[in-house]
Amino acid sequence: MFQVRIHGRGGQGVVTGAEMLSIAAFLEGKHAQAFPSFGSERTGAPVVAFCRIDTKEIRLREPIMAPDALIIQDPTLLQSVDVFQGLKKDGYILLNSGRGFDALGIGEFVSAFRQERICCLPATEIAVKHLGRPMPNAVLLGGFAAISGAITLESVHAAIRDKFGGKVADANVAAATDAFETVKSLIAQEASHA
Repeated sequence: MFQVRIHGRGGQGVVTGAEMLSIAAFLEGKHAQAFPSFGSERTGAPVVAFCRIDTKEIRLREPIMAPDALIIQDPTLLQSVDVFQGLKKDGYILLNSGRGFDALGIGEFVSAFRQERICCLPATEIAVKHLGRPMPNAVLLGGFAAISGAITLESVHAAIRDKFGGKVADANVAAATDAFETVKSLIAQEASHA
């Protein structure tokens, strides 16, 4: 089973991101489950959502305490929430930031992880470029497909089109594609420096 925990703030589409991730997995013939965990339900409050992906039926229903992957939609959470709690050492980290891990003050911590499995992606900037608003969830799904291989970009596109219609879907598909290509490029650059 592949388990993903998504951290963000209310209003950033954290729950919708988890739902689209589960739809993408389902469209690939996998079993998937997505659900949120709310503290105070207000815009700006920390929100966590979970997604499980497996080749067989998923019976677990509790929150994910030992994720295989983290998607962090808001870097300000690094100072207030233990977003890395329980992450496996061979896990994936996709962080929405135009700044690197060192600039965010967590370079030493992430150095213990496999470098090809961690990435800072300027998802908010990509979202603004394509959508005209700072909604990073679909962008991060495109980046997640690139870094993890747990889902394909085509499935991300289909999940976006399942959730949204018309120009909103087209813009989100373009943003997810941009993110996918950006992450692939960042990973290749990192590999060439290793």
